[in-house]
Formats: sequence, C-alpha cells, structure tokens
Amino acid sequence: MAKVQKDLKYTENHEWAKIEGKTMKVGVTDYAQHAMGDIVYVELPDTGADFRAGEDLCVIESVKGANDVYSPLSGKVTEVNSELEDSPELINSDPYGSWIAEMELSDPSEGDKLLDGEAYEKLCEKLEAEEGE
Repeated sequence: MAKVQKDLKYTENHEWAKIEGKTMKVGVTDYAQHAMGDIVYVELPDTGADFRAGEDLCVIESVKGANDVYSPLSGKVTEVNSELEDSPELINSDPYGSWIAEMELSDPSEGDKLLDGEAYEKLCEKLEAEEGE
C-alpha cells in the first residue's frame, strides 16, 4: 500500500505539491517511486524556467526507463534540490522529503484543482486493486 501524506496536494500523475502561500515544492509520490523502481538519475529543471500546469518539469530515470514529471501548477522554478544530482535514490528512500523543485506560483488558486490526500489515497487503492487482478 502506497504511503500518502494527508497535508499535501496531488496530481493524478503521481506528483505531490506542498503549497505555502505563493510557493510550492514538488516531488513524486511513494506510489510513483515504487512503480519506477530504483531511481538512477534526475534531470532537474533549470532555475528561472517557467512552467504551466501539466507541462513536463523534469525527467527521472530508473532501472525501468525514463519517466516524465509534470508541474502540478503554473509558476517559475526558484530552487532545485541539487542533492538529487549525486543521490537520486533519495526519492526511493524518502519520496516526500526529497522534493525536486521549488516554484513561485503564478496563480495559487490553481491548487484547488489538485487532489487532496484522501482523494489521492483512494486513487492509489483503486490502481493497486487493478494491478492485483
């Protein structure tokens, strides 16, 4: 069963967003890191780059292949987690502590469209049940 942090917002593509005012940290969920397998490389976005909600933010490479990570909300990258350049496996061991990028949001109200922890947990339960069939 995938771990879900109730205080975060989620996308249906398995990204998490920690929104504080006009700032958001983004990463991939426990469900996503488990599905990817051992993560070997994270191609971080450029600081200062603008992204619209749903656009490719970065790529995570795992032993199973390359995976796109999408920006949950629109905004500008203000910081990246450079620890992931040398230790991409941190996402496997601590997906909610290993954020990928921090962004300044252009419209924080977009966050209302994201799933809350409870809705995301239901999505994961449904997907896990389908995998078990």
